[in-house]
Amino acid sequence: MLFCLSGFSQNIIKKTILSDYADDQRKIRIYLPKGYDKNEEKNYPLAIVLDSEFLFDTYVGNSVLFAAKGKAPKQIVVGIEMAKTRKKDTYFNVTNGELTTDNKKFYQFIKDEVIFELESNYNTSPFITIVGEGTSANLVSFFLGEEIPLINSYICINPTFSDFTGQQMQDYNLPRLLKEDNTFYLYINNSTSFSTTKQTQIGELQTGLSALELKNFNIINDTINTTSSISAMSEAIPRALNKVFEVYSAISKEEFENNIKDLSPSDAIAYLENKYVEIEFLFGSNLDIRESDVYAIEKIVMEKENGDQLLPFGKMILKLYPSSPLGDYYVGKYYEKGKQIRKAIIQYKIGYGKMDPADPNADKFYENILRLGGR
Repeated sequence: MLFCLSGFSQNIIKKTILSDYADDQRKIRIYLPKGYDKNEEKNYPLAIVLDSEFLFDTYVGNSVLFAAKGKAPKQIVVGIEMAKTRKKDTYFNVTNGELTTDNKKFYQFIKDEVIFELESNYNTSPFITIVGEGTSANLVSFFLGEEIPLINSYICINPTFSDFTGQQMQDYNLPRLLKEDNTFYLYINNSTSFSTTKQTQIGELQTGLSALELKNFNIINDTINTTSSISAMSEAIPRALNKVFEVYSAISKEEFENNIKDLSPSDAIAYLENKYVEIEFLFGSNLDIRESDVYAIEKIVMEKENGDQLLPFGKMILKLYPSSPLGDYYVGKYYEKGKQIRKAIIQYKIGYGKMDPADPNADKFYENILRLGGR
C-alpha cells in the first residue's frame, strides 16, 4: 500500500471550486489513474470521496491495488476537503433526521458542481461511487432518494445515522430502482467497536434492508470485528470495493458454483458474453474476455450436449484472440467429435502454426494432429 501511495501522488490534481451553493470556495483533489489520456476514447468510473483528509488516500490506494490485480477497473477519484466544514456540511437535525439548510447546500454542491466539474473535464463513465464516513455516510444515504438515480454505488462507512433513517429508506421506495436499466450497490458496515446503542441501530437497519430482494440493487451488510473504529474504517473500503466491483473480476469458484455450473453450453457461453457486456456498460471498460474465464466454462461446452456448442465457442474465441491457437483447438475438437477428421486436422494445423516451436505446449498441441493420423 505504501508503494501505491507514493506512486499515485504525481497523478493528483488540486482544484478550487467557487461554489454557488456552499457559499464559499471548496477545495478538491482529483486522482487520475496511470495511463489516463483525455484524448483517448476510454472512460473511467468516478468515485466521490467525502472526508478527503482521511479517506482519499486510503480509497485511492485500494483502487490502484484492485485495478492492478484485475479486481476492479481503474477509477478517477475526487476527494472533497471537509476538515473545517464537516459540522456545517453533514451534522443533520437530530430531532427529525432531516438535512439542515447548510447540509442541503453541500448536497447540491456535490450533485450539481462536483459531478459536473468531473464529467465536463474528464473521461468518466456513467458509473459513480460516493463514499462517506460517520455523518458524511448519513448524507450519502440521502442520494438514494433521487428520483432519477445519480449514483450507482453508495458506501457508508462507520455510519452515524439518525433515528429516522429506516423510515427515510422506506420513503425512498427503493423497489422503484427495478425500473432502471442499471445496477446499484449499498454498502453499510456495523462494527464491534461501536457503542451497543449504535450497533443495535445499524443492525436493525441492516435487517430491514436485507428483506429487500431487488435483482439490480445489491445490499451489502457488513460487520467488522475490531475494537478500533479507525481499523473498521480502513477495513471497510477494500471490503466494499470487493463487492461493488465483483462483476468485473474474473469468474471465481463461488461465481461458477452459484451461477454457471448447471447451465447448458449455450447458456454458459451467453453468460460469459453478457458478463463482459455488463462490464463495458457499467464501467466503460472495453475488456476482452479473459482466457481464465474461457477455461472456466470450457468443461461445460466440451462435455455437455455432445460438444455441439464447440463450434460457436471456438469462433467466439477466434474473434477475440485471432493470434491464439485456443479458438482453433475448440473448432478442431468440434470437428473431431463429429467425425469430420480432415476438417479437424486442418483446424489443429492452423492452431499449431500460430504457436512458437519453443512453447512447451507446442508438442502437446501437435499430438492432436498425430492422434488423427495427420503429419
